[in-house]
Order: sequence, then structure tokens, then C-alpha cells
Amino acid sequence: MSSYPQPTEERAQELISNYNKIYEKVQSLNPKTKLIAVSKFKPSSDIMALYSQGIRHFGENYVQELIQKSKELPQDINWHFIGGLQSGKTKDLSNKIQNLYSVETIDSLKKCKQLNNARERKEGDIINVFLQINTSGEEQKSGFLEINDIYEVIEYLKSEECKKLNLLGLMTIGSFNESTSQNEENQDFKKLVDLKNQLDEKFNLNLQLNMGMSNDFGQAIKQGSNWVRVGSSIFGARPTKEEI
Repeated sequence: MSSYPQPTEERAQELISNYNKIYEKVQSLNPKTKLIAVSKFKPSSDIMALYSQGIRHFGENYVQELIQKSKELPQDINWHFIGGLQSGKTKDLSNKIQNLYSVETIDSLKKCKQLNNARERKEGDIINVFLQINTSGEEQKSGFLEINDIYEVIEYLKSEECKKLNLLGLMTIGSFNESTSQNEENQDFKKLVDLKNQLDEKFNLNLQLNMGMSNDFGQAIKQGSNWVRVGSSIFGARPTKEEI
């Protein structure tokens, strides 16, 4: 482990303490919910602090940053790509990261096919995928809006043609208003739960839910999320992309 980038002892203790606080809250709400530590813009040494404690699920937002970190860090890390997926980046994402556990931002049939075909040519392991659903209907957000487009992608993922992708579930990012409201129920999360139930019945699936981040993961778990993505509450404030 010493050959990998290492944090200072002080930084390691800070990160482990932060992670444990979040993990304990997740466990108290639902011990089956999995926590993804979102490490974008943070050095590989930070990831190693948590890796040393047995943590293996990490999320990254940018393909090039993920490729670089995957070269620097142990190959048994389960990488989650959680950023906006550009068609031109699907080949690099698929080909250059063997230990890519999941892509959580599939929002078109075209990208789905590109990811599968690139992985098939490379003969890599199967990649789990989440379909990103724009439950808030916000124009600036990616994600499926039309139910027929979702049906089309699921039919492709279940077909013989798709050999390298596994449909794991649905993902959404709640709107700021819903995530900060005092309502008992987040309506964006409720829409995803309702859609999951509809798709499970129609296609005989058992889809997982991926919703909730630093400011709303507690509510997401209460509404049934199987995965939550937490970054700044673990790693601290991030620099902007322009500052790096």
C-alpha cells in the first residue's frame, strides 16, 4: 500500500472521522443502503485514507480525472461514474477503466449502445448502469423525461444485443427546492419510487434506487434509496474546476 499516494496522518484521521459520521447515519436509517464517497477534485491520497479502512466505493464526475486516478490507485476500487456523460467520452470511460463498477448517468439510448459496444470490443467486465431520470423537469438537468424513451432503453438493456451492461437501477438528483424543503416527502424522490414500481411491474425487474447527496441523503434513505452519494461532507469543500 505504501507505493500508492498517501495522506498525512492528520488528513487521514480527518477523512476517516468524517466518513464514519456519515456512514453511521446511513446505517441508522437503513443498514442495507450503500454509501458512495464522491472524491472529485480531491487527490488520490485522500482516497487512500479511506481505502485503508476497507472502503471501496468511490464516485467521480469527470472521465479524465477518473482515468488518472484509476491508474494511481488499487484495482479493487469500485469506481462509480456520476458526472454528465458525453457521447465522445463513452469509449474512454469503457476502455480505460477496467474496475468501473457503474455508470449512473445514462440518459439516452445512443450513449447506452456506445458504452456497451466499446466494452464489448475491449472484452472488459460487465458495467452496471443506472438510468438518470429528470424527476424535477429542470431544463439544466440531464436525464430522461419521456416514458417511451425509458422503455426503449430498458428493452435494449434486456436484449441479446447488449452483453456488457447490467441495468442496476434508476438515479435522480432532487431539485434544490425539494431537497431543502421541510416537507415530509421529497416529491422528486417520490416520482422515482413510483417510476421504479411501474418499471418493475412492466419489465419484471427489481430496480435499485440511487438518490440523495450530502444535503438530502437522509430523506432519500427514508424514501427507499439503495445508494447515496456524499462528497463534501466527507472530503470537505471542493475547489471549482476553474481553480484547479
